[in-house]
Amino acid sequence: MSQQNINNAENDIVNYDENDIQILEGLEAVRKRPGMYIGSTGPSGLHHLVYEIVDNSIDEALAGFCTEIKVDILPGDVIRVSDNGRGIPVGIHPKEGISAATVVYTILHAGGKFGGGGYKVSGGLHGVGASVVNALSEWLELTVKDGENVWFQRFERGHYDEQLKAIEKTTETGTSVMFKADGEIFEETVYKYETLLDRLREQAFLNAGIKITFSDLRDENDIKSETFHYEGGIRQYVEHLHEKRGDVPLSNEVIYVSGKQGDSFAEIALQYNDSYNEVILSFANNIHTKDGGYHETAFKDSIKRVINDYGKKMGLLKDKEKLSGDDVREGLTAIISVKLTECEFEGQTKGRLGNPEVKPFIEKLVQEKLMNFLEENPDIAKAIFDKALSALKAREAAKRARDAERKKNAFGNASMPEKLADCSERDARYTEIYIVEGDSAGGSAKQGRDRKYQAILSLWGKMLNVEKARIDKIYGNDKLSPVVTALGTGIGEDFDIEKLRYGKVIIMADADVDGMHIRTLLLTFFFRYMRPLISNGNVYIAQPPLFKVWRGKKERYAFSDEERDGFIAELSEEGKYKVEVQRYKGLGEMDPEQLWETTMDPERRTIVKIGMEDALKADETFSILMGDNVEPRRKFIEKNAKFVQNLDI
Repeated sequence: MSQQNINNAENDIVNYDENDIQILEGLEAVRKRPGMYIGSTGPSGLHHLVYEIVDNSIDEALAGFCTEIKVDILPGDVIRVSDNGRGIPVGIHPKEGISAATVVYTILHAGGKFGGGGYKVSGGLHGVGASVVNALSEWLELTVKDGENVWFQRFERGHYDEQLKAIEKTTETGTSVMFKADGEIFEETVYKYETLLDRLREQAFLNAGIKITFSDLRDENDIKSETFHYEGGIRQYVEHLHEKRGDVPLSNEVIYVSGKQGDSFAEIALQYNDSYNEVILSFANNIHTKDGGYHETAFKDSIKRVINDYGKKMGLLKDKEKLSGDDVREGLTAIISVKLTECEFEGQTKGRLGNPEVKPFIEKLVQEKLMNFLEENPDIAKAIFDKALSALKAREAAKRARDAERKKNAFGNASMPEKLADCSERDARYTEIYIVEGDSAGGSAKQGRDRKYQAILSLWGKMLNVEKARIDKIYGNDKLSPVVTALGTGIGEDFDIEKLRYGKVIIMADADVDGMHIRTLLLTFFFRYMRPLISNGNVYIAQPPLFKVWRGKKERYAFSDEERDGFIAELSEEGKYKVEVQRYKGLGEMDPEQLWETTMDPERRTIVKIGMEDALKADETFSILMGDNVEPRRKFIEKNAKFVQNLDI
């Protein structure tokens, strides 16, 4: 049975009509405070408009009445979303005296998601989606097919001059929405194809059997189109993640468990791979709960318990041995998806699921069905257990190394690294550390810096790629230890952001392939073992110039070929005078004064803060770039070659 049909068998909501539309409040505030409804007026809010309309079609699929959704980006960045569901009810609303479809698109909190009459399970913004999209669009056109007539209505910034009207006959059903985001509201109205592609693919994975076709028709010479249709649902999602990241699964089979409890449905797909990283994605009513919640916590607790119980039952664990949560989740990729009648999301962003009744439901599901699977598949069970046991031994080795470090530093502060030139200020609000590649650049940086606030740490030699190493290999590593000691925070479970000695951690490397490699290695290390540094906004990339352009005493520093050519034109006064151009091959070519002027002076430098808006994307990127599998890395580089100048951002 397809996932979108899970409720269909006992469905009592086939007669979805104008009486199912309930009204909670008006639409007045949306244009005044759009951020309250869509999060922001930047790119994320813009793309959210599309998600809201698509979510309505997905809800039709979950109710068992829609099998196909089409999403198009038309010329002029107009969006069109159409489905083959029942069509929004067009009858006259009993309270408002206008078409129910018009009510849905003009009155906030009007929809079939309230009162239990329209949909048993839904995502979306608590039923506000359609009206909010309408309010924030320059114009919107609604077309509804009810099996007899094609109905049409046009809105401008949420208002309409004409009522919904029948324009032709049809035997088809479904809803089509076409809209243009309002340039008065949004900072920009250009959609990113990849952003929408990822979201729509995710929705197709989460709703097995539904067909989603996505097309970018903005450029007639470069039309892009993809169709997503996954009968295997979240099983295929796990396979997709492994393929994308270049991870090699430990077994051929993706483990899948599912179950129902009343109107609630849960499914979990999981598979172990050869990496040392875990990827757990949880969803509630198709919404990504990036901050977890009861469903994710229950899964983590249960899988730890099951694998420990299995180890004891099969005599694979010694009496006092116990696998930790980190041990059993090493190399695990898992998707947890729950469908509930009423989701309680914590926070405005719906980042965390707050339904406590989900916890015993998931625990029972995992404990019973996963244990059965392990007992019935001893080869897969052994591969999983051996990996967890290996992780346990690595963790114990790391603990011994960590304890040795603590003992060494028990009688005072740790001795600072030899290659650290510290600053005199001790308040982390004002201090910054430059991690510099090579002694030559380090020497210039030490001479050119502001000694009160700026510390310099020189790195040399080949750095450990932590993507291919467990934490026990990190402790005592002669390239990483100086970084850890200088920052003062510890790593892994010992990490403490309060102990950070510098408010800004700035990576300064040459603007070439080797420099990019150093940056990526350091960022991978911070991401895997000191992640709060990135999420807290403490990590920066210094942007050294590529060129110096000068004529006499007039000097300019250029960070791109285009900028260089502009400065040449400016200083030569369109070719009247000769100008000099110097190409910097590396930081070591700059004298202390130049390095200060271009890269270290807070008043003039260019530094880029490393954010973590999408941890999954960062995780994928590091896995691809730093992993063993060559093919995903080749595809990644080919795909992003045109953005090579921004790879360090």
